[in-house]
Amino acid sequence: MPAAGPAAEASAAAEEPVAEVADAPAESAVTETPDALRDYLNRYLPDAIAVREVKEAAPRFHARYNALGKTYRYTCHTGPVKPVFDRKYVTLLDYDPDVEKMRQAAAYLLGENDFASFCGNPRMKKSTVRLVDHIAIERRKDRVVFTFHGTGFLQNMVRIMVGTLLEVGRGYWTPEQVRDILAAKDRKQAGPTAPPEGLCLMKVDY
Repeated sequence: MPAAGPAAEASAAAEEPVAEVADAPAESAVTETPDALRDYLNRYLPDAIAVREVKEAAPRFHARYNALGKTYRYTCHTGPVKPVFDRKYVTLLDYDPDVEKMRQAAAYLLGENDFASFCGNPRMKKSTVRLVDHIAIERRKDRVVFTFHGTGFLQNMVRIMVGTLLEVGRGYWTPEQVRDILAAKDRKQAGPTAPPEGLCLMKVDY
């Protein structure tokens, strides 16, 4: 297997399992079984990282460029008592956003659009057109959970979308303003980039 490499799916502890796929080309023939490789890696990886599965992949497989879609989750905490066990994986809000208004605003972000207003890279030279085919916003007790699925996302795109939707949720903007922000293709028109703590990559489609 000199040209092919195993793709390792690693998970980090969070509210729910988080999926990440990595490819590693083997420089020489691999005689160990996939399970033996998984166990070997897990012996030496930090406690916060675990390899769930090792598979042999095609020689030209690339974990990033062969992805067909991704699912991201962003979790906000709105309760009166701060979370303890998963505090590193949620964003704390000091207000209770209007979920219904955020859903109305999110509808303008669905479909294939130019998401330049939601790109965190000001020097982006490649296309900023992306397809977002699913956005769900749910209230789960003291949490507000955003779920996004699309064929690909720009730098900080999910966090900027969340930051913009939260501006609607707190009453600073109307849902219709998100349509105008999208059409502007100007990062300065969108909301703030939401903190990184609440973001989790849940699944990669191949």
